Amino acid sequence: MIVKQYIRDFEQLGFGMFVHFGIYSQQAKGEWLQALHGVPVQTYEQLAQTFDPRPDWAVELAKTAKKAGCKYINITTRHHDGFSLFDTCGLSDYDAPHTACGRDLIREFVDACRAEGLIPFFYHTLMDWHHPDYEQNFPRYLQYLRDSVEILCKNYGKIGGLWFDGMWHKPDADWQEDALYETIRRHQPEAMIINNTGLSALGALGHIELDSVTFERGKPQPLNMEGAPKYVASEMCEITCDHWGYAGEDLNYKSTGQLIRELADCRRYRSNMLMNVGLMGDGSISPIDAQIFGVLGRWVSYFDEAIRKPAPTDIVIEGKPNDFILRDGSTYYLFCYDLPMVADANVAMYTTAEYDSKFRLKDPIRSVTWMDNGEKVEFHQEGEETVVKTVPFIYGRSLVVRVAKIETQEKCCD
Repeated sequence: MIVKQYIRDFEQLGFGMFVHFGIYSQQAKGEWLQALHGVPVQTYEQLAQTFDPRPDWAVELAKTAKKAGCKYINITTRHHDGFSLFDTCGLSDYDAPHTACGRDLIREFVDACRAEGLIPFFYHTLMDWHHPDYEQNFPRYLQYLRDSVEILCKNYGKIGGLWFDGMWHKPDADWQEDALYETIRRHQPEAMIINNTGLSALGALGHIELDSVTFERGKPQPLNMEGAPKYVASEMCEITCDHWGYAGEDLNYKSTGQLIRELADCRRYRSNMLMNVGLMGDGSISPIDAQIFGVLGRWVSYFDEAIRKPAPTDIVIEGKPNDFILRDGSTYYLFCYDLPMVADANVAMYTTAEYDSKFRLKDPIRSVTWMDNGEKVEFHQEGEETVVKTVPFIYGRSLVVRVAKIETQEKCCD
């Protein structure tokens, strides 16, 4: 099996931000506004004439992602409506430089990412509601698609990868994937190539050039790599509410507790979590999305070390199917879900006195420490039989998923 270093590097990023942004953002009705609201093409096109993001939109975005603990940002350079946030260099005038703002927004995005030490990734649609050749002359459309992707690969320096979406719209068509991916490899040989399989085919493997499978809003699972010619990573994308693009009337926001659990679940299987934000029409992040990323950032700041490099193990924690252990050399990381809380029974939901973690570990333990506050954790080890006294939270603290760092005396081999 071929194992490429840039794929290994990608899966150690752990946590990234997904950004849906386009002329549809001005209407605050989601990214499928044109198709699902039946907006005529000519009417929809007029949104480009009022699209003028604030000058510091990308700077604010990158700073928010950085503070949240994200290592990369993936932005919609072109979504299904066919409008491009980048300068298409004459391929079309349906792009950001031809709008009210008159700027290459992807240039601004890339510059802001690099200023914060973040890796820029480019989402690019495969389906297109605007370009007539998508329905009328598909081979010619595919050339337009490849030319667009080549611009993204040539004009913005080294990027983290290309993230495609929409092949599921024409599942039986010849998408000429060889030619598309060869275009990328020619200019960006170490760019991740990802093609979203959507809700209908979570975790499905595909073309040999693809470097990661996707789990769209689905809990990642271990990948069966038996017989596969190449090692691939995995990534789960998630939304804070019910829409990818900004929708002002979407009040169905997920709890930060749920999102923290999902981030930890992803790392259990070495899958990255790509957490979405839909920007408002001027490029701003809505207050609630900013707060959600802020909370996630606080959790990541405690356990950053545990969610990047450590790899999955097959260690089973007795009676606790949600809890798990990751390993990096001689160091192990014990992820504990929903620890109870010491409090009056009329105040707190959980008041269990103990929450022991029992498992088998070959390596002799030197110390166990809570990563969020540095407190030592009591443990007992007899042979391989191990008990870690993962005591409950004291009232006033609840981190959803808590991680204990286990240092051992012997370094395990991979």
